[in-house]
Amino acid sequence: MSNITRHDPLDELFRGFFVRPMDLHAGNGQASTPSIRMDVKEQEKAYLVHAELPGVRKEDIHVTVDGNQVSISAEVRQEHEEKEGERILRAERYFGKVSRSFQLAQDIDDSQAVAKFNDGVLELTLPKRAATSSKRLAVL
Repeated sequence: MSNITRHDPLDELFRGFFVRPMDLHAGNGQASTPSIRMDVKEQEKAYLVHAELPGVRKEDIHVTVDGNQVSISAEVRQEHEEKEGERILRAERYFGKVSRSFQLAQDIDDSQAVAKFNDGVLELTLPKRAATSSKRLAVL
C-alpha cells in the first residue's frame, strides 16, 4: 500500500520564519551589536552626560556640538576568542562605528564645553548658553 503525502508550498516558504535567531553571545554577557548607553542630567547651568563606551580608545571618540544638537561617535573593535587548550573553538570579531545623536532643550555654549574619558565612560559637561533677549526693531 502506498502512502499519500500532502505537499504544501507555503509550508516550505514559511518554515523557520517564526523561529528566533540563535544568539551566540548568550550567557557571556556581551551584546552582539555594540551601542552607546547614556545618562543625561540637567543641572541649573549645564547638562551632564555620561556615555558608556567600554573597550574604546580615547582617540577613537568624536563629539560634535551644534546649537542644541549633540553627536557622539566612536570606532569600536571587539575581539572574542574561546580556546580549549591549543584548539580554538570559536573566534569572533566586530569592527565598526557606533553613534548617537540627541537634542537638548537649550543651546550649548560650545566654547565652555568639556569632555573627559575615564574607565570606558565619556563624561560631557555642556554649559547652557545664556538666553538672549529678543530685540524689537523699529519700523522706518
